[in-house]
Amino acid sequence: MHDHLRYADASPDRQRAALVEIVRAQPHLMAILEGMNALGLPDPLLASGAVYNTVWNTLTNRPALTGIKDADVVYFDAADRSYEAEDAVIRRAAAQFAGLPLPVELRNQARVHLWFPEKFGVAYPELKNSAEMMLYFASRTHAVAVRLEPDGEISVHAPFGLDDIFGFRVTPNLAIDNSATHAKKAARAASVWPELTIVPWPDR
Repeated sequence: MHDHLRYADASPDRQRAALVEIVRAQPHLMAILEGMNALGLPDPLLASGAVYNTVWNTLTNRPALTGIKDADVVYFDAADRSYEAEDAVIRRAAAQFAGLPLPVELRNQARVHLWFPEKFGVAYPELKNSAEMMLYFASRTHAVAVRLEPDGEISVHAPFGLDDIFGFRVTPNLAIDNSATHAKKAARAASVWPELTIVPWPDR
């Protein structure tokens, strides 16, 4: 077995512990998690590439920021779904995260159903919380997020588990027709991490 696959097929608890250990070892990720709490964001999560790409970089001994374009931070505020309210939070976050080695992209998940169909041409359900967004990601592999809890513990949210991440597989999620996004993201990922196995979107 290749060393980068040392957590593949491990127990869910072992994989979660490994993920938390990897996240804690990255000062920029911890600064983001702490900053999310400092901003007082409702239902905040650090999601997607900044998490799973960090795992791949750590296990393949690449520099920490290899292939990571930004950090996706989300929150859930259904009380005000306006663009103006989200923009105000984005501006506050820009000040909080200034000086980090990668940009932080912030979005209110209570608004996604309002703009997603126009941008991607596919209907999108109205979400009830931040974590629910991961059920509709183009790839099950991308569906991972973390949060720094008040007691200092890092909680892991991964509705499809972590074995695709630790098994270096990019696996499609058929919840909505996101085949083009899956193919695009998978191709980019394989160009950075050739250790990956890309599972194609199935023919229907």
